[in-house]
Amino acid sequence: MRRRDFFELSAALAAAQAPGARAATPPIRMKLGSQHADTDAILKTMAAFGVNHICVRTPSKVLDENWSVEGLTRLREHIESFGLTAEMIEMPTNSALTTSAIKNVLIGKSPERDREIDAFCQMLRNVSRAGIPRAKYNLTILMVERTEPTPGRGGAMYSTWDYERAQAKDPPLTEAGPVSADAAWEHITYFLERVAPAAQEYKVKIACHPHDPAIPGGKPFRGVHRVMASVDGLKRFVSIKENPYHGLNFCQGTVSEMLDRPGEQIYDVIRYFGERNKIFNVHFRNIKGHIGKFQETFPDNGDVDMARALRVYRDVGYDGMMMPDHAPHIEGDQGARQAYAFEFGYIAALIKTLG
Repeated sequence: MRRRDFFELSAALAAAQAPGARAATPPIRMKLGSQHADTDAILKTMAAFGVNHICVRTPSKVLDENWSVEGLTRLREHIESFGLTAEMIEMPTNSALTTSAIKNVLIGKSPERDREIDAFCQMLRNVSRAGIPRAKYNLTILMVERTEPTPGRGGAMYSTWDYERAQAKDPPLTEAGPVSADAAWEHITYFLERVAPAAQEYKVKIACHPHDPAIPGGKPFRGVHRVMASVDGLKRFVSIKENPYHGLNFCQGTVSEMLDRPGEQIYDVIRYFGERNKIFNVHFRNIKGHIGKFQETFPDNGDVDMARALRVYRDVGYDGMMMPDHAPHIEGDQGARQAYAFEFGYIAALIKTLG
């Protein structure tokens, strides 16, 4: 090292270690994002809002021309014609068991599940070649379970979960029948053993949504053990066939629903997965309540300090989308358009405060 370089480095280290020295603020790498589909009307609205990154809706439930490299490329280029970026695509798994493209994966039925995994991997290959860098998916037999909505701020109706009320109704088993925790993990592991390496080979970050909602005590609901409905379950999930392209569609609301004290605990959970680069997308929503009983609120009206949460995402270097999710219902607000407009503006303003 040259003498001048040595003294400059020594001075910089001394300044950094001096009493009262402040660490440099990490750069903002996250983006305001949307999962509101890709019709021309919506693309125009997102462009007007400054929501420049989107998750593309599932183009088809089966591996057909829509999932070809040419079909996906046309879709990406159409989105880009509005000045937007196709940051992510939704795989054909975000539906009820009967219509999921990986139904047999979820119930562990061979050889049908092998054909479904082959199709899923082919979709990822084509997504990569079409220039879309991320994909989100579900591995859940039960869809989002809720009880009756309850009133929130200003008379808006909040989506609500009350486990005791739901269980008291003695809900029926799903068509999958009883699914033990061991069986659920076998099905998930079987899928990841082929899909996670394919994601790494094709360099597509695959983001799995947690199971929503969590069930107190890890009990089954409708016969199904929801193994990805706890922080420990999510830790186990990302450790299976671990690689840089296998991670989470980190629904902050869903993860908050797993906790006894989400307003205190969620920040450490974000930090844990964020520092390990396992957060590939964020559903940035808030709740009031805790595991077993909660309301889904407006983002500024829940138990979690959303500004504090956003700072943690920044500090861990998160570089994906922050998107609203599950907006409350306001009377006369068709399609929750006004509610979502509020949420987009709220998230955009929070991101600005980080700069």
